[in-house]
Amino acid sequence: MINLKDILIGKPVKYSEMSKQKLSRVWGLPIMASDAVSSVAYACEEILLVLVPAVVALHAPQQAAYRYVLGVTLPIILLLFILAFSYSQIIDHYPNGGGAYVVSKENLGEFPSLIVASALIVDYVLTAAVSISSASAAIASAFPALNHYKVEMSLIFVAIITLGNLRGVRESSKVFGLPTYIFIFSMLIMIGTGLFRIFTGTLHPIVYDSAQQISNMKDLTEGVGAFILLRAFASGCSALTGVEAVSDAVPNFKEPSQRNAKQVLFMLAGTIMLIFGGTTILEYNLMVIPQAGVTVTSQIANAVFGHTFMYYVIQIFTALILILAANTSYNGLPFLLYILAHDGYVPRQFSHRGTKLSFSNGILVICFAAAILIVVAKSNVHNLIPVYSIGVFISFTLSQYGMYKKWINSKAKGWQYKSWINFFGALITLICLFVEIIAKWTEGSYILLIVLPILIFLMIRIKKHYTYVGKQLELKEFYPYYDSKKSHKSQCIVLVQTINKSLLKSLNYANSISDDIVALHICRHPDHAEELRKQWDSLHLPIKLEVILTPYHDIIKPLDEYIWERESKLDHGENLSVIIVKFISEHWYDAILHNQTTYFIERILSRHKNVSSIILPFHYRPDVQHTPDDIEYIEKRLGGSDDEKDDEKK
Repeated sequence: MINLKDILIGKPVKYSEMSKQKLSRVWGLPIMASDAVSSVAYACEEILLVLVPAVVALHAPQQAAYRYVLGVTLPIILLLFILAFSYSQIIDHYPNGGGAYVVSKENLGEFPSLIVASALIVDYVLTAAVSISSASAAIASAFPALNHYKVEMSLIFVAIITLGNLRGVRESSKVFGLPTYIFIFSMLIMIGTGLFRIFTGTLHPIVYDSAQQISNMKDLTEGVGAFILLRAFASGCSALTGVEAVSDAVPNFKEPSQRNAKQVLFMLAGTIMLIFGGTTILEYNLMVIPQAGVTVTSQIANAVFGHTFMYYVIQIFTALILILAANTSYNGLPFLLYILAHDGYVPRQFSHRGTKLSFSNGILVICFAAAILIVVAKSNVHNLIPVYSIGVFISFTLSQYGMYKKWINSKAKGWQYKSWINFFGALITLICLFVEIIAKWTEGSYILLIVLPILIFLMIRIKKHYTYVGKQLELKEFYPYYDSKKSHKSQCIVLVQTINKSLLKSLNYANSISDDIVALHICRHPDHAEELRKQWDSLHLPIKLEVILTPYHDIIKPLDEYIWERESKLDHGENLSVIIVKFISEHWYDAILHNQTTYFIERILSRHKNVSSIILPFHYRPDVQHTPDDIEYIEKRLGGSDDEKDDEKK
C-alpha cells in the first residue's frame, strides 16, 4: 500500500542530518520576519480605525487625523528599535532560545515566567488566526465575490501551512520564503512609486462619496476619550508582533546561531521601519479612510497603480504574506513548548520531534487552536486584534523588565544605559498594556484575563504532577525486591471466552513464562459456563479453569474484584500476569468489530501495582486460503488408521 504519510509529509529525516534542517540568514529572514513584515497590512488600518472616527466625532477637519497618524507612527518605530536592541541582548545571553520566557524565569521568578509563557502561547495562536484572517480579507478585497467565504478560505490556508511545516523547517523555508521576498520588494516598489508621484505632484488624495463617507464614519466611531492617542498607539503596536520570535528560536539557525539570529533580527527591524513608515506616509498624503470590505493596503495600491498588474501583485502577495505570517508561530510556539516540556510545565510529548525533525505536536496544536479561533471570530481581524495586542504587550513588558533586572544585578559592561533603555521600553509597553485592556474591554479584551489564569493553573498542575511522579520514581539505592537465593514463581491468568486457536496460543505463551497458570472465564450465561467446563475437562488440560458467574452484562467489575483478591495474596516481590488476546487484521475497518472489551480490560488492569497486562496479538486474516501443499500436509498427518486419525485430531 502507498504510505499516505510519506506522500503528504515526505520521507523521514535522520537525526544526524539535523544541521541541514537549520535556517540560514537568507531563509531565516522570510520565515521569522513574515509576521512582523505583514503586520503593516492591518496595523496601519487599526490606527486609522481609532483616529479618523475620533476626529470626525469632534467635528474637526479630517486632515487633523492624519497629522496624528504620523505622531503615533514615530513612537512605534522608536519602540521597535528598543525591542530589537533588547531581544538582541536576549540572544547574546540566552543562546538556547526561549526568549521572554527564559528571561523572566531567570530574573523574575517562576510565576512571572508562566505569565509570559501563557501570553506567548496565546499570542502565537492569535498570530496564526489574525494573519490568515487578514489574508482572506485581502483576497476578498480584490475579488468581492469571495467575501462570503472568508472562513472557508482561512481554514484551507491553515491546513496548507500546517502541512508545509510538518514537512520540516528546510522545506517550508524554501516554499514560504520566496513569496515573502516578493511581498517585501513589491511593497517597496509601491512606496517608492507613491513617493515619486507625491514629489512630482501626480498623486492626489482619494475622493470618497460624501454620503458613504459619513455613513462609514458613524459605523466606525467608538467614542473619544483622553486616551485616544495612546489607544491608537497601542493598536498600531500590533506591527511589532513577531519581533520576539527570533529570540525564541535561536537554535533553529545555522552555526554561528547567535550571530545569524541577531543579523536576522536587525534585518527584520529595518524592513518593518521601511514598509510601516513608508505606508504611513502614503496614508497621510492620500488621506485614506477605512472602508468596509476594502483594506487600506488595497486602497493605497489602487491609488498608486490603479487596477493594473501591480495592483493585483500587491493584493495577491499581501494575501500570501499574511498566510505565511502564521509561519512565525509555527516556528516560535513549537520551540517554546519544547522548552516548557523540558521544564515540566506542558506534556512531555511536546519535546519530541517528528519524522521530519520538526516539533510536530506543537505544530498540530497551532493548527487546531487557530482553526477554532477563526470559526468563532468568523475570520474577522477586528474581532481578534483586541486580545492579540494584550498578549504581545505582556511578553514585551516582562521581557524588558527582566533584562532591566539582569543589568541591575550583573553590573556588566554598559549596564547603566542598557538598563535605562530596557526600563523605558518596559514602561511604554506597560502603559500600552493598560490602555489596551481598558479601551478594548467591551470588545473582549477581558477574555485574556480569563484565559491566562487558566493556562497558568494548568501548567502549575502539570508541573506538580511530574514532580510527584519523579519522587515516586526516585531510586536512591538499587537493590532487587527478591532474594536471589530464594525461588519465586510468577503467577499467570489466561482469560477464556471460548476454546479456539487464540486460546491455544495464549496457553502456550503462559506455559513459557509461568508454572502457576489459571484459566479464568467470567460468564453471564450458566449454560455457556457448563458447556465450556465440559469441553475443558474433555481435553484433559493440566491447567485449572475458574468460572465466575455474574448476573450482569458487565464483566469488567467481576474481573477487577477477582484481580484485587489475587493481588492481595501475592508475596513480596511477586507479580501477576494477565494475558489478553488482541485480534489483528490487515483491514483497518475490521478493528471496529474487535478489541473493544480488550481496551477496557487493559485500562482497568493498569490501576493495579503488581499486575502486568500482556497483549497477545492474534492475526486474523479472512482472505487466507489453504494452498494445495497445506492440504497435502494435513492429509499426510491424518494418514493411517481411524484410531490414529482421531488421536491426531485430538
